[in-house]
Amino acid sequence: MVQKAKILLVDDRPENLLALEAILSALDQTLVRASSGEEALKALLTEDFAVILLDVQMPGMDGFETAAHIKRRERTRDIPIIFLTAINHGPHHTFRGYAAGAVDYISKPFDPWVLRAKVSVFVDLHMKNVQLHEQATLLRRELEAGHAHGEGEQSAGGLLPELSARLAAAEEQAEALSKELAESGGGAAVSTAAHLERKLSGLRRALDALQPGAGEPKSVESRQG
Repeated sequence: MVQKAKILLVDDRPENLLALEAILSALDQTLVRASSGEEALKALLTEDFAVILLDVQMPGMDGFETAAHIKRRERTRDIPIIFLTAINHGPHHTFRGYAAGAVDYISKPFDPWVLRAKVSVFVDLHMKNVQLHEQATLLRRELEAGHAHGEGEQSAGGLLPELSARLAAAEEQAEALSKELAESGGGAAVSTAAHLERKLSGLRRALDALQPGAGEPKSVESRQG
């Protein structure tokens, strides 16, 4: 059974949280409420989230300050943040949102379908990321067990191509998303593309490190040559 992704909804107004839950319920993921920036940061200490929907205007710690704290933490810095804000704010607010690390900036009132579609993309990428990490961990364990019995190369030969194919599919989806954002313009394109590239390049490096012979010291003959 595939574990559901968690989506963090941050807004100080209960009616806004209720509306977000109604819009995103169709995704059939786990929706977690936070009524303040402080409450959101507390939830992020122990839970892993696929994406954060963050209201800009909140009493006390506002959305920009909350995002800054999220991006400073090693554990949470790569979680995508979608800012939600009232429509009467100018371009400087949008710039502040992207500067704070948001991957998108949506004005209220927003199109429910558009918001759901954007969140769905990041949920899908998160699920692929989790699956790839789990499979890479499983493969590493099998390789270690196989080496103990002299079967490491054979074990890797069967699983590595499948892992590589799954990662290639995620890379293709990310490339399509980046292209779509680039065509629509705005700071979200650069921020989202950079986020996805970091995630996927890290996974690709981890997968390459699992290749048979990766990281082994060179032989005496090759060092002398």
